[in-house]
Amino acid sequence: MLSNKTILVTGGTGSFGNAFVPMTLAAYNPKKIIILSRDEMKQWEMAKKFEGDDRVRFFIGDVRDKDRLYRAMDNVDFVVHAAATKIVPTAEYNPFECVKTNINGAMNVIDACIDKGVKRVVALSTDKASSPVNLYGATKLASDKLFVAGNSYSGGDGTRFAVVRYGNVMGSRGSVIPFFMSIKDKGVLPITDPRMTRFMISLKEAVQLVWHTFDDMVGGEIYVKKIPSMKVTDLARVVAPDAEQQVIGIRAGEKLHEQMISTEDAPYTYEYPEHFKILPNINGWSTCALRIKDGTKVPDGFVYASDNNPEWMSDAQLQAWIEINREKIGTV
Repeated sequence: MLSNKTILVTGGTGSFGNAFVPMTLAAYNPKKIIILSRDEMKQWEMAKKFEGDDRVRFFIGDVRDKDRLYRAMDNVDFVVHAAATKIVPTAEYNPFECVKTNINGAMNVIDACIDKGVKRVVALSTDKASSPVNLYGATKLASDKLFVAGNSYSGGDGTRFAVVRYGNVMGSRGSVIPFFMSIKDKGVLPITDPRMTRFMISLKEAVQLVWHTFDDMVGGEIYVKKIPSMKVTDLARVVAPDAEQQVIGIRAGEKLHEQMISTEDAPYTYEYPEHFKILPNINGWSTCALRIKDGTKVPDGFVYASDNNPEWMSDAQLQAWIEINREKIGTV
Protein backbone atom coordinates (compact mmCIF):
# COMPACT_ATOMS: atom_id res chain seq x y z
CA MET A 1 0.00 0.00 0.00
CA LEU A 2 2.66 2.57 1.02
CA SER A 3 5.60 1.17 -0.96
CA ASN A 4 7.10 3.67 -3.42
CA LYS A 5 4.42 6.23 -2.48
CA THR A 6 4.72 9.82 -1.24
CA ILE A 7 3.32 10.33 2.27
CA LEU A 8 2.79 13.61 4.09
CA VAL A 9 2.46 13.77 7.90
CA THR A 10 0.99 16.95 9.37
CA GLY A 11 2.38 17.70 12.82
CA GLY A 12 5.03 15.16 11.91
CA THR A 13 7.64 16.26 14.47
CA GLY A 14 5.44 15.07 17.34
CA SER A 15 5.53 11.73 19.13
CA PHE A 16 3.56 9.93 16.44
CA GLY A 17 5.67 11.24 13.57
CA ASN A 18 8.92 10.31 15.30
CA ALA A 19 7.68 6.71 15.48
CA PHE A 20 5.83 6.58 12.15
CA VAL A 21 8.72 7.75 9.98
CA PRO A 22 11.41 5.15 10.87
CA MET A 23 8.87 2.32 11.11
CA THR A 24 7.35 3.14 7.71
CA LEU A 25 10.73 3.61 6.03
CA ALA A 26 11.75 0.15 7.23
CA ALA A 27 8.48 -1.66 6.52
CA TYR A 28 7.41 -0.12 3.18
CA ASN A 29 10.31 1.82 1.61
CA PRO A 30 8.11 4.73 0.49
CA LYS A 31 9.29 7.07 -2.22
CA LYS A 32 9.15 10.04 0.14
CA ILE A 33 7.85 11.04 3.59
CA ILE A 34 7.20 14.76 4.00
CA ILE A 35 7.09 16.19 7.52
CA LEU A 36 4.89 19.27 7.75
CA SER A 37 5.09 21.21 11.01
CA ARG A 38 5.49 24.76 12.27
CA ASP A 39 8.36 24.23 14.74
CA GLU A 40 11.70 24.68 12.99
CA MET A 41 13.71 23.53 16.03
CA LYS A 42 11.84 20.22 16.23
CA GLN A 43 12.37 19.77 12.49
CA TRP A 44 16.08 20.45 12.87
CA GLU A 45 16.37 17.92 15.70
CA MET A 46 14.37 15.31 13.80
CA ALA A 47 16.29 15.86 10.55
CA LYS A 48 19.52 14.84 12.27
CA LYS A 49 18.07 11.36 12.82
CA PHE A 50 17.57 10.89 9.07
CA GLU A 51 20.63 12.67 7.74
CA GLY A 52 21.63 11.19 4.39
CA ASP A 53 18.21 9.60 3.74
CA ASP A 54 16.70 11.61 0.88
CA ARG A 55 13.36 9.87 1.33
CA VAL A 56 12.66 12.14 4.33
CA ARG A 57 11.81 15.78 3.59
CA PHE A 58 10.85 18.66 5.88
CA PHE A 59 8.36 21.42 5.13
CA ILE A 60 7.68 24.36 7.47
CA GLY A 61 3.97 25.09 7.55
CA ASP A 62 0.79 25.24 9.61
CA VAL A 63 -2.53 23.48 8.99
CA ARG A 64 -4.19 26.84 9.59
CA ASP A 65 -2.56 28.07 6.33
CA LYS A 66 -4.51 26.54 3.45
CA ASP A 67 -2.21 27.96 0.76
CA ARG A 68 0.81 26.34 2.39
CA LEU A 69 -1.04 23.01 2.61
CA TYR A 70 -1.80 23.15 -1.11
CA ARG A 71 1.90 23.62 -1.86
CA ALA A 72 2.93 20.84 0.54
CA MET A 73 0.54 18.33 -1.05
CA ASP A 74 1.86 18.50 -4.60
CA ASN A 75 2.12 14.88 -5.86
CA VAL A 76 1.30 13.42 -2.42
CA ASP A 77 -0.43 10.00 -2.38
CA PHE A 78 -1.26 9.53 1.32
CA VAL A 79 -1.69 11.91 4.27
CA VAL A 80 -1.57 11.25 8.01
CA HIS A 81 -3.14 14.17 9.85
CA ALA A 82 -1.47 14.28 13.27
CA ALA A 83 -1.32 18.05 13.86
CA ALA A 84 -3.40 19.19 16.83
CA THR A 85 -3.56 21.35 19.91
CA LYS A 86 -3.99 18.52 22.40
CA ILE A 87 -3.00 19.42 25.97
CA VAL A 88 -6.34 19.58 27.80
CA PRO A 89 -5.64 22.50 30.18
CA THR A 90 -3.98 24.47 27.36
CA ALA A 91 -7.09 24.07 25.23
CA GLU A 92 -9.37 25.07 28.12
CA TYR A 93 -7.51 28.35 28.63
CA ASN A 94 -6.79 29.05 24.93
CA PRO A 95 -10.04 27.92 23.28
CA PHE A 96 -9.85 30.12 20.18
CA GLU A 97 -6.41 28.73 19.32
CA CYS A 98 -7.58 25.15 19.82
CA VAL A 99 -10.52 25.68 17.46
CA LYS A 100 -8.32 27.29 14.82
CA THR A 101 -5.96 24.31 14.70
CA ASN A 102 -8.24 21.35 15.40
CA ILE A 103 -11.35 22.40 13.47
CA ASN A 104 -10.31 25.04 10.94
CA GLY A 105 -7.09 23.13 10.33
CA ALA A 106 -9.04 19.93 9.69
CA MET A 107 -11.19 21.70 7.10
CA ASN A 108 -8.09 23.06 5.39
CA VAL A 109 -6.52 19.57 5.25
CA ILE A 110 -9.72 18.08 3.80
CA ASP A 111 -10.02 20.76 1.10
CA ALA A 112 -6.34 20.55 0.17
CA CYS A 113 -6.39 16.74 -0.04
CA ILE A 114 -9.47 16.70 -2.28
CA ASP A 115 -8.24 19.49 -4.56
CA LYS A 116 -4.72 18.04 -4.88
CA GLY A 117 -5.93 14.49 -5.60
CA VAL A 118 -4.54 12.75 -2.49
CA LYS A 119 -5.64 9.11 -2.53
CA ARG A 120 -6.18 8.31 1.16
CA VAL A 121 -6.12 10.27 4.41
CA VAL A 122 -6.00 8.98 7.99
CA ALA A 123 -6.72 11.50 10.75
CA LEU A 124 -5.57 10.80 14.30
CA SER A 125 -8.22 11.21 16.99
CA THR A 126 -8.47 10.58 20.72
CA ASP A 127 -10.56 8.85 23.35
CA LYS A 128 -11.51 12.36 24.50
CA ALA A 129 -13.61 12.78 21.33
CA SER A 130 -16.15 10.22 22.60
CA SER A 131 -18.79 11.96 24.77
CA PRO A 132 -16.43 14.93 25.22
CA VAL A 133 -16.39 17.06 28.37
CA ASN A 134 -13.44 19.30 27.46
CA LEU A 135 -12.74 21.61 24.55
CA TYR A 136 -9.97 19.45 23.14
CA GLY A 137 -12.33 16.47 22.96
CA ALA A 138 -15.13 18.59 21.48
CA THR A 139 -12.87 19.94 18.74
CA LYS A 140 -11.61 16.45 17.92
CA LEU A 141 -15.20 15.15 17.74
CA ALA A 142 -15.94 17.96 15.29
CA SER A 143 -12.76 17.07 13.38
CA ASP A 144 -13.76 13.39 13.25
CA LYS A 145 -17.14 14.29 11.78
CA LEU A 146 -15.52 16.59 9.24
CA PHE A 147 -13.20 13.83 8.02
CA VAL A 148 -16.08 11.34 7.84
CA ALA A 149 -18.19 13.79 5.81
CA GLY A 150 -15.19 14.60 3.62
CA ASN A 151 -15.91 11.37 1.75
CA SER A 152 -19.17 12.91 0.52
CA TYR A 153 -17.39 16.01 -0.74
CA SER A 154 -14.70 14.07 -2.59
CA GLY A 155 -17.12 11.93 -4.62
CA GLY A 156 -17.10 8.23 -5.42
CA ASP A 157 -13.65 8.08 -7.00
CA GLY A 158 -11.97 10.87 -5.04
CA THR A 159 -10.00 11.15 -1.83
CA ARG A 160 -10.88 8.64 0.90
CA PHE A 161 -10.86 9.74 4.54
CA ALA A 162 -10.85 7.65 7.74
CA VAL A 163 -10.09 8.23 11.43
CA VAL A 164 -8.15 6.29 14.08
CA ARG A 165 -8.97 6.73 17.76
CA TYR A 166 -6.83 5.63 20.70
CA GLY A 167 -5.93 6.54 24.27
CA ASN A 168 -2.89 7.60 26.29
CA VAL A 169 0.26 7.09 24.19
CA MET A 170 2.77 5.53 26.56
CA GLY A 171 5.96 7.52 27.02
CA SER A 172 5.05 10.35 24.65
CA ARG A 173 6.13 13.90 25.43
CA GLY A 174 3.96 15.50 28.11
CA SER A 175 2.20 12.25 29.05
CA VAL A 176 1.87 10.80 32.52
CA ILE A 177 4.71 8.22 32.51
CA PRO A 178 7.57 10.64 31.71
CA PHE A 179 5.98 13.19 34.04
CA PHE A 180 5.96 10.76 36.97
CA MET A 181 9.50 9.62 36.13
CA SER A 182 10.76 13.20 36.09
CA ILE A 183 9.54 13.95 39.64
CA LYS A 184 9.72 10.56 41.34
CA ASP A 185 12.91 11.51 43.22
CA LYS A 186 10.93 14.19 45.05
CA GLY A 187 9.11 11.40 46.88
CA VAL A 188 5.58 12.65 46.12
CA LEU A 189 3.47 12.00 43.00
CA PRO A 190 0.31 14.07 42.39
CA ILE A 191 -2.81 11.97 41.74
CA THR A 192 -5.88 13.80 40.50
CA ASP A 193 -8.28 11.07 41.69
CA PRO A 194 -7.42 7.57 43.00
CA ARG A 195 -10.29 6.06 40.97
CA MET A 196 -8.98 7.40 37.64
CA THR A 197 -8.31 4.97 34.76
CA ARG A 198 -6.77 5.45 31.34
CA PHE A 199 -6.35 3.46 28.12
CA MET A 200 -2.70 2.60 27.36
CA ILE A 201 -1.22 2.24 23.86
CA SER A 202 2.37 2.14 22.64
CA LEU A 203 3.58 4.27 19.74
CA LYS A 204 4.33 1.07 17.81
CA GLU A 205 0.70 -0.03 18.14
CA ALA A 206 -0.50 3.45 17.13
CA VAL A 207 1.56 3.34 13.94
CA GLN A 208 0.41 -0.19 13.11
CA LEU A 209 -3.22 0.89 13.46
CA VAL A 210 -2.65 3.66 10.91
CA TRP A 211 -1.04 1.17 8.51
CA HIS A 212 -4.03 -1.17 8.89
CA THR A 213 -6.44 1.70 8.33
CA PHE A 214 -4.78 2.75 5.07
CA ASP A 215 -5.04 -0.84 3.85
CA ASP A 216 -8.59 -1.59 5.08
CA MET A 217 -10.53 1.67 4.74
CA VAL A 218 -13.33 2.31 2.28
CA GLY A 219 -14.02 5.79 3.65
CA GLY A 220 -15.68 7.27 6.71
CA GLU A 221 -14.74 4.59 9.24
CA ILE A 222 -13.44 5.36 12.75
CA TYR A 223 -10.99 2.64 13.82
CA VAL A 224 -10.67 1.99 17.56
CA LYS A 225 -7.73 -0.14 18.70
CA LYS A 226 -8.34 -2.71 21.47
CA ILE A 227 -5.86 -1.72 24.18
CA PRO A 228 -5.53 -2.33 27.92
CA SER A 229 -6.52 0.01 30.74
CA MET A 230 -4.65 0.88 33.90
CA LYS A 231 -5.46 2.72 37.10
CA VAL A 232 -3.37 5.87 37.49
CA THR A 233 -2.53 4.85 41.07
CA ASP A 234 -1.13 1.53 39.81
CA LEU A 235 0.89 3.32 37.15
CA ALA A 236 2.33 5.65 39.79
CA ARG A 237 3.22 2.72 42.04
CA VAL A 238 5.14 0.98 39.23
CA VAL A 239 7.06 4.14 38.31
CA ALA A 240 7.86 5.11 41.91
CA PRO A 241 7.03 2.34 44.40
CA ASP A 242 8.44 4.29 47.35
CA ALA A 243 6.81 7.64 46.56
CA GLU A 244 3.80 9.03 48.40
CA GLN A 245 0.68 9.54 46.28
CA GLN A 246 -0.92 12.89 47.01
CA VAL A 247 -4.51 13.46 45.79
CA ILE A 248 -4.82 16.95 44.26
CA GLY A 249 -8.22 16.83 42.55
CA ILE A 250 -9.32 16.57 38.93
CA ARG A 251 -8.07 19.34 36.64
CA ALA A 252 -10.20 21.51 34.36
CA GLY A 253 -11.65 19.45 31.53
CA GLU A 254 -10.42 16.11 32.90
CA LYS A 255 -12.51 12.91 32.98
CA LEU A 256 -12.45 10.25 35.68
CA HIS A 257 -12.52 7.52 33.00
CA GLU A 258 -11.94 7.81 29.27
CA GLN A 259 -14.23 6.42 26.57
CA MET A 260 -13.61 5.43 22.96
CA ILE A 261 -17.02 4.11 21.93
CA SER A 262 -20.23 5.54 23.38
CA THR A 263 -23.62 3.87 23.68
CA GLU A 264 -24.80 6.20 20.90
CA ASP A 265 -22.07 4.77 18.62
CA ALA A 266 -23.02 1.15 19.40
CA PRO A 267 -25.68 0.74 16.66
CA TYR A 268 -23.01 1.47 14.03
CA THR A 269 -20.05 -0.35 15.61
CA TYR A 270 -18.50 -3.67 14.58
CA GLU A 271 -15.92 -5.78 16.37
CA TYR A 272 -12.81 -7.44 14.91
CA PRO A 273 -10.02 -9.47 16.57
CA GLU A 274 -7.79 -6.46 17.35
CA HIS A 275 -10.03 -3.42 16.90
CA PHE A 276 -13.52 -1.96 16.51
CA LYS A 277 -14.91 0.07 13.63
CA ILE A 278 -17.52 2.80 14.05
CA LEU A 279 -19.20 3.15 10.69
CA PRO A 280 -20.57 6.50 9.51
CA ASN A 281 -24.27 7.07 10.15
CA ILE A 282 -24.75 9.00 6.89
CA ASN A 283 -25.54 8.00 3.31
CA GLY A 284 -26.42 4.44 4.35
CA TRP A 285 -22.71 3.71 4.93
CA SER A 286 -23.32 2.03 8.30
CA THR A 287 -24.84 -0.99 6.53
CA CYS A 288 -22.28 -1.12 3.70
CA ALA A 289 -20.90 -4.67 3.33
CA LEU A 290 -17.58 -3.36 1.96
CA ARG A 291 -17.07 -1.41 5.17
CA ILE A 292 -18.35 -4.11 7.53
CA LYS A 293 -16.33 -6.93 5.93
CA ASP A 294 -16.11 -9.77 8.51
CA GLY A 295 -17.04 -7.66 11.53
CA THR A 296 -19.47 -8.68 14.25
CA LYS A 297 -22.08 -6.16 15.40
CA VAL A 298 -21.60 -5.08 19.03
CA PRO A 299 -24.64 -5.43 21.35
CA ASP A 300 -27.07 -2.57 21.93
CA GLY A 301 -25.90 -0.33 24.74
CA PHE A 302 -22.24 -1.30 24.24
CA VAL A 303 -19.71 1.15 25.69
CA TYR A 304 -15.93 0.85 25.41
CA ALA A 305 -14.48 2.80 28.33
CA SER A 306 -11.30 2.60 30.38
CA ASP A 307 -13.17 1.42 33.50
CA ASN A 308 -15.25 -1.35 31.86
CA ASN A 309 -12.42 -2.63 29.66
CA PRO A 310 -12.00 -6.43 29.80
CA GLU A 311 -8.23 -6.04 29.29
CA TRP A 312 -5.99 -4.53 31.99
CA MET A 313 -2.25 -3.88 31.95
CA SER A 314 -0.46 -5.56 34.84
CA ASP A 315 2.31 -4.01 36.92
CA ALA A 316 4.75 -6.50 35.40
CA GLN A 317 3.75 -5.61 31.84
CA LEU A 318 4.20 -1.89 32.46
CA GLN A 319 7.53 -2.43 34.21
CA ALA A 320 8.78 -4.53 31.30
CA TRP A 321 7.71 -1.84 28.82
CA ILE A 322 9.51 0.85 30.85
CA GLU A 323 12.74 -1.18 30.97
CA ILE A 324 12.71 -1.74 27.19
CA ASN A 325 11.86 1.89 26.34
CA ARG A 326 13.54 3.78 29.19
CA GLU A 327 15.93 5.78 27.00
CA LYS A 328 13.15 6.97 24.69
CA ILE A 329 10.49 7.85 27.27
CA GLY A 330 9.57 11.51 27.08
CA THR A 331 12.02 12.29 24.28
CA VAL A 332 9.54 12.03 21.40
